[in-house]
Amino acid sequence: MTRPVALITGASRGLGFALAELLSDTHHIVAVGRTVGGLEDLDDRIKTRGGDATLAPMDITNADAMAQLCRAIHDRWGGAALWVHTAIHAAPLTPTAHLDGKDWERSVDTNLRAMGHLVPYIGALLGDTGTAIFFDDPHAGAPFFGHYASTKTGQIALVRGWQAECAKIGPSVRILAPHPMATATRARFHPGEDRSKLATIQDEAARLLPELL
Repeated sequence: MTRPVALITGASRGLGFALAELLSDTHHIVAVGRTVGGLEDLDDRIKTRGGDATLAPMDITNADAMAQLCRAIHDRWGGAALWVHTAIHAAPLTPTAHLDGKDWERSVDTNLRAMGHLVPYIGALLGDTGTAIFFDDPHAGAPFFGHYASTKTGQIALVRGWQAECAKIGPSVRILAPHPMATATRARFHPGEDRSKLATIQDEAARLLPELL
């Protein structure tokens, strides 16, 4: 295999799925996600395009599993050229005084705490020439977004620090801002919204693709 490796965390659905499909034209895809059926559907689509993928059905919050995966990528391919991080936990909207304990823990674990092992593990795979891509979704201070906004804002704050540290030495760390998309997550956040005015996941992935390459 001569194609560079692209590791997509959150590849079983949404923007991660669409980007993984498009990137398979130029990269070998290592697709990480919790939904096995979604990963299998992605694999079928990638094969139809003439590409190939390695499926990794796992939870990014499992540090041991992610360590084993990253070691396997290193041993087989020597590293990765690209990391695209789209995995997120989007808890239901609720008043801050009524935060649900389980949703809070899941939000912290997925959106923030996992970054403590993902960045060291995958950053080592990228070296000084690779690229890491993250997606901002600013809701800080918005009412009822307590679970999501606080943990997503913390994630991006950590990424901005890493970005500044790597500015001169690599890897390249980029934060992109997708247009509003007709996703299941947005439907939970904005029920009743006219989805015909939103970008499709496929169109947004195509728009963002040049910024990843």
